[in-house]
Amino acid sequence: MSVQAFLLRAYLRHQFKSKSAAVTLEQARANLEMLAGKTPPPARIRTTTCEIAAVRCDSIEGRTTDAGRVLLYLHGGGYCMGSPHSHSDLTWRLGEASGARVVVPDYALAPEHPFPAALDQAVAIYKALLDDGIQPENLAVGGDSAGGGLAFATLVAARDKGLPMPAAAVTLSPWTDLAGTGRSMTTNAKADAMIRADQIGRIVPLYTRGREATDPLVSPLYADLQGLPATLIQVGSTEVLLDDSTRIAQKLEQAGVPVTLDVWASMPHVWQLFAGRLPEGREAIVKIGAF
Repeated sequence: MSVQAFLLRAYLRHQFKSKSAAVTLEQARANLEMLAGKTPPPARIRTTTCEIAAVRCDSIEGRTTDAGRVLLYLHGGGYCMGSPHSHSDLTWRLGEASGARVVVPDYALAPEHPFPAALDQAVAIYKALLDDGIQPENLAVGGDSAGGGLAFATLVAARDKGLPMPAAAVTLSPWTDLAGTGRSMTTNAKADAMIRADQIGRIVPLYTRGREATDPLVSPLYADLQGLPATLIQVGSTEVLLDDSTRIAQKLEQAGVPVTLDVWASMPHVWQLFAGRLPEGREAIVKIGAF
């Protein structure tokens, strides 16, 4: 673990884990925007706002971007926080590493817009990209945390609608089991530098609004995963959501889907967000781009 990672873990533990019980949703939203959205992209990166399937999106390109190759990226934030802005430092880096244009939807958040609002929008955007001429072999779908779970759910729903699958999927610390049945929810409860299990339990009903947490489109761990594209999953070894990654990787493998599970020792939840000051974040993004 780098010195930067050690210091980041200490900061996250103080700033988020120790204070999370007393923070309101509005404060949590503001904290996430402040945490990840401080540094603007370099001048060589061009971010434009567009509408795709009636959803506002950021479209991110660099000097060497192949506009015919697209990464549809779904930001994290527990389905009730986050935005294209909060994840801008991550998404421009993903674009440079992959050479693809990155499309980041400002999808509807709970509790104002509970399930299935975000999923419906994500599927509509995916279909619109295909309808606009982006070839499936030049398209990837990704996301982090709740956005990683939403990425899996989007692929399952798109497959069930008869849409072609993209070339690849990549998820960072994906939240795939809103029922919270993974052993790591308990075994990593102290070691996780950022997330508290009880905090997750408070978020779930904001999104599900009475829907069963084991609904396959709420928690893709319970879905039929056959036919999904080759998938890369990155996760930290001390996360409470570790088992959300290891178990869906096992299910993907059992379904015949090529899957790479990349477990990083002692990294905090979605450490790639901090790549500007974290060497492990930059290394992880290089691996994502290569994939």
